[in-house]
Amino acid sequence: MKNAKTPEQVGYLMPAEWEPHEATWLGWPHNATDWPGKMNAIAWVYGELVRKIAAGERVRILVDSPAVEARARRVLKTARADLEQVEFFHWQTDRGWMRDSGPTFVSRTVRNRRQNAIVHFHFNAWAHYDNWQHDRRVPERASCQLGLPLFDAQCQDRPLVLEGGGIEVNGRGTLITTEECYLDPVTQVRNPGLGRADYELAFRRFLGVQQILWLGHGIAGDDTHGHVDDLCRFVNPTTVVLVQSDDPQDVNYRPLAENRERLQGLRLENGAKIQVVPLPMPAPLYWRDTRLPASYANFYIANAAVLVPTFNDPADRRALGILAELFPDRPVVGIHAVDLVLGFGTLHCLTQQQPA
Repeated sequence: MKNAKTPEQVGYLMPAEWEPHEATWLGWPHNATDWPGKMNAIAWVYGELVRKIAAGERVRILVDSPAVEARARRVLKTARADLEQVEFFHWQTDRGWMRDSGPTFVSRTVRNRRQNAIVHFHFNAWAHYDNWQHDRRVPERASCQLGLPLFDAQCQDRPLVLEGGGIEVNGRGTLITTEECYLDPVTQVRNPGLGRADYELAFRRFLGVQQILWLGHGIAGDDTHGHVDDLCRFVNPTTVVLVQSDDPQDVNYRPLAENRERLQGLRLENGAKIQVVPLPMPAPLYWRDTRLPASYANFYIANAAVLVPTFNDPADRRALGILAELFPDRPVVGIHAVDLVLGFGTLHCLTQQQPA
């Protein structure tokens, strides 16, 4: 049921990803244009992903048909995933990148009990592709399936487009995003006519945050045009990892250095400085002549593990070691993502957490 009020008005806040989950949402891969010639390999990456996540929470997977569910079950069984922890929903999707098209959850505590709700941000395939109509329905269907309240995100009396990969929160009231993604007036414009003040008002109303921090540009090769989840991630309420390039000749070098400079002058919701931990970048990865958005920042924090994309690169070990020190409460596990990043996203892009 849609609510007339906003999440902010009734005390909801988007929790941090490391807070306990009831489930993780995934869309089983079916769009061959995302991974040309690699669909079989991608299914096995999903098998490993589900195996690791299902060790600590439910996994809710969208499939287009019973036949797709049957294929998925065969892969998951062979991968030794715990199928008792897996639920399938037969909902048609265009792509299934759940971070962006899936349900965005907000939470509040009433009489010592956590209540969850869903915000419907109106996905339009990053203002980049034409096929998004099925994906846009996912949050509404999830609300019906789970019996959770649904908030319809609007700004200036029209649907607000926002993707989960474009925002990063610490669960205490601070949100980080990028100007490239939401303020570029020409390229991949999600919400024509909206400016910084409009977005900040929308972030407060629909995610319950108080402090909005703007970085500049994302990484090269990102076809979402600047998603923050390839760039900068909270690892606790006061600390972020920020990808940095060691190569002054790389196109990423200066934009990433400028983001580091910005963070030094920004403050959290309580006025405290942000602790910034540099995270390396792998060497540039290409498909033919196309730069791919390979980034260790696209990790996913599940209940049972932190899952980190790896790229057959010497920096893999450094990135895993840095993240292992920052997440002492759960194992940090590398997931091979050289094939996966061909779809212009990896682990965080595929997943969406549902708070406990």
